[in-house]
Amino acid sequence: MPFEADLARALDRTTDSLDPDLTELMGGAVERGRRRRRRRTAGIVAGAGACAAVAAAGLVLPGVLAGSRAGESDIAMVALAMPRSAISDQQMIRALEATFPGGRFSEVAGQSNNPSDPSAGYVANAGLVVDDGHGAARVGVSAVRIKLPLQDGDGLSCDAKPVPEGDSCELTELPSSAAIPGGALVMAEENAGAHPAGPGTAHRWTVTVTLKKTGAQLQMVQWNSLGGGTGSDLPKPTRTAPPLSSQQAVAALTGAAWAPILGAVG
Repeated sequence: MPFEADLARALDRTTDSLDPDLTELMGGAVERGRRRRRRRTAGIVAGAGACAAVAAAGLVLPGVLAGSRAGESDIAMVALAMPRSAISDQQMIRALEATFPGGRFSEVAGQSNNPSDPSAGYVANAGLVVDDGHGAARVGVSAVRIKLPLQDGDGLSCDAKPVPEGDSCELTELPSSAAIPGGALVMAEENAGAHPAGPGTAHRWTVTVTLKKTGAQLQMVQWNSLGGGTGSDLPKPTRTAPPLSSQQAVAALTGAAWAPILGAVG
């Protein structure tokens, strides 16, 4: 199954580091790149608490990172904090589907978090294939809580790792508002699924919104393809652009559909 070739970067940063010892997790950092490589060989598609369910469903943001970034094994580490309350897989799926009104969905899967049991997961996520009439695209969102104070790291700084030629990364801030008290950091990235990229190479777009006051973080990953795979297994593009622009993704993640998730995380 091509989805087993790589994990979503959004999930690498969290699910690969779900150690049962909370003290160890909180005191340490989340190693994404190295652990992704070890887990990838075993065909694990999600966190320790949901491997079987996710594998049966085929994905939770499966293979959203097909083609590693240069220097990925040296990416900065980010420490996680315990989510404020539990979030179910169905909550994540409903919020994700509400993000694409009128879309047709397939290959839907999700993962719950479980703050009362660290070994069961710090991350909640959902992934699916959406067809909005412009071509099917794989999309997904993960929800975690980052330990305060925020440090530089994946999803928080464009300097966390090298950006290959042709890819892009932009870090901006949202001012404090009723929807996002204290404001938020927003990182928007575009990455080719393989390098060097050609006209038939699929791309992924990643938007990460991190609330500065609570550390609640949502990360949306969109492909202009069915996602996943490496080399000859990398699916070809099904469309020229993702379902949502970066601005639309930010508006969605800070809007009504995701407000309950952000509140539960932080």
